[in-house]
This record gives sequence, structure tokens and C-alpha cells, in this order.
Amino acid sequence: MNPILDKARVIKAYRWMLMARLLDERLAQLYRAGRIFGGVFLGKGQEALSVSMGMVLNRQDVYAPLIRDGAGRLAFGESALDALRTCMGSPMGPMRGRDGNVHRGRPKEGYLPMISHLGASISVVNGALMAKRMKGEKKFVGIASIGDGATSTGAFHEAINQAAIEKLPLVLVVANNQYAYSTPTSSQFACQSLSQKAIGYGVSDHEVDGTSLTDCLKTMQDATDRARQGEGPQLVIANLLRLCGHGEHDDAHYITPELKASSVGADCLKLAENTLQSDYHISKESLEIWKEETVLEINQSIEQVQREGAPDPYHHSWKSLISRELCEHS
Repeated sequence: MNPILDKARVIKAYRWMLMARLLDERLAQLYRAGRIFGGVFLGKGQEALSVSMGMVLNRQDVYAPLIRDGAGRLAFGESALDALRTCMGSPMGPMRGRDGNVHRGRPKEGYLPMISHLGASISVVNGALMAKRMKGEKKFVGIASIGDGATSTGAFHEAINQAAIEKLPLVLVVANNQYAYSTPTSSQFACQSLSQKAIGYGVSDHEVDGTSLTDCLKTMQDATDRARQGEGPQLVIANLLRLCGHGEHDDAHYITPELKASSVGADCLKLAENTLQSDYHISKESLEIWKEETVLEINQSIEQVQREGAPDPYHHSWKSLISRELCEHS
């Protein structure tokens, strides 16, 4: 079989997927050891879709990731060190140890902190895109990532309707992981596919196998190119299964064995490894070396964060970051 995508690009995507998976595993361990407070939400099974979002974006674009988008965050420029700093409460991280571990970001760089996993971020991306348009910027796009459950909310309806009317360069990506927490899709919507919702809003739709890295890369590139070229909002539906609970507090007992054994239950990381070996002639030895390098980077980052400690309540500036910047430059 001939490779369908550039080898270097697929390797880069895989290595971010690998980093996201191994980082998630360490975050779960740290959470169980009492080193992380609040929730820990893993992206196991969604890395192929997630990394594809981060890889199709440019630095002038806007990205609003979701709780399982560790791979996309890495591909858009977040380091494993900054992810760990936020999760472990270091004052050296982008949120200065003052916010929940899923609400991290760098808004000035187009990397938006997550507000809610129920569709609230879509309208924020819309606002950012409208601001860019008003300032005369060109050829930018915004990606908002949501889950299937968010498509049942009013926030989803209002935001996608607005984006369609304004013809915004929005790419709205839905990870259809079969459950809104523990509620199956059969109890969420009656249409055969979520992509059918695009018709009512007048936006273009794309459906993709969320377990295939190459399919996700191709589909996300196509959708983003169309939005960037002025074709208006694009709705991407990725069919997959989260291979873990909603969070580390959830054992996912409600996911049936039949669904786990189905095509949507395939592990996208394992499939990507198979593709690299069969289509791009990457050896098992290379895969093992990449894993060892990734583990080493994560361990070194954890050691650094542990040395940084927690915010000192007696000396830490609790002003909002923007207020502090204004004071420093006044």
C-alpha cells in the first residue's frame, strides 16, 4: 500500500499522540497518589482526532480544545512541562497555579482556556473570529472541540447558527465518543448521524473514522482549508470511543463489551503504530526509542515541577494577570 500522507507529518502526529497518551497515564498516577487535585480527564482513544486539530492550525488561528484534547494542545504548541505545571499547581505555569487543570491556555496566542465541555466555547471562538475580521486579518480559522453531548445544548444551537449567518471560518469538531458521560447517543438524538444536523444550519459537514490517524489528518485538513478559503463553517463528526471513563473517578461500567469490540472501539494509537510500520516502514525499534525518549521527557518535567512548589499565599500576586500587566507597564 502506498503512503497517502507525508511521512514526516505522520511521524510528527504520532509522536504527539504518544506524548499525550503517556502523559495522561502519568497524570492518572499522580492523581491517584494525591499529587493532583480536582478532576483528571484522559484522552485515551481520541488522540488521532485531537492531534489532527492542532496540526492543521497556524499561529494566527484560534483553538478551543476540550478536556480530552491533550494531543491537540501539544500539537498547537503547549509543552508537556506547562501541562504538568497546571495540573500540579505550579506558579510557573500559564495559569500561575490558580485555575483548574482543564482550564489552561494562552489566550493572547489563540489558545483558549476551556470554559465548559457543554458547548460554551463555540461562541467564544466565534467572538475571536469576528474580532479578527473587524481588525482586517485574513486567512485565519478557529477550531472549537466538543463532544456528542454538547450538540444537545442550546449553546451549540446558538453558536453554530451565529457562525453560519456570519459565515465565520469556524471548524466545529465533534468527538462522537458514544456517550455524554454515561448517557448513550441513542438517548441524545434521533438522527442517524450527527453530521445530518449540518443541513439545518446551512453548514458543510464531514464525517470521519476517529480511530484512523491518516483519515483524521486528511479530513481536518480539508475542513480547515474550506473554512480558510471563505466557505463558511464546517462541522466535523468523528466516530470513536473513549477508552476510559469520563474521568479518573469513573470506571465506565456502562460501556458494553460489544461496543468496546466494535470498530469504534479500536485504539487509535495502536492503529497509528501499525500504519507507521506497514505503510511508512518504521521499525519496532524506532517506536520503542520514541517511547523511551517521551517517558524521559515526562519524568524530567515532573521532577522540575516538583522543585517549583506551590504558590506562596503570602507573596503571590493574586491580581488578575491582565491587571498585573497593566500595573507593571503603567
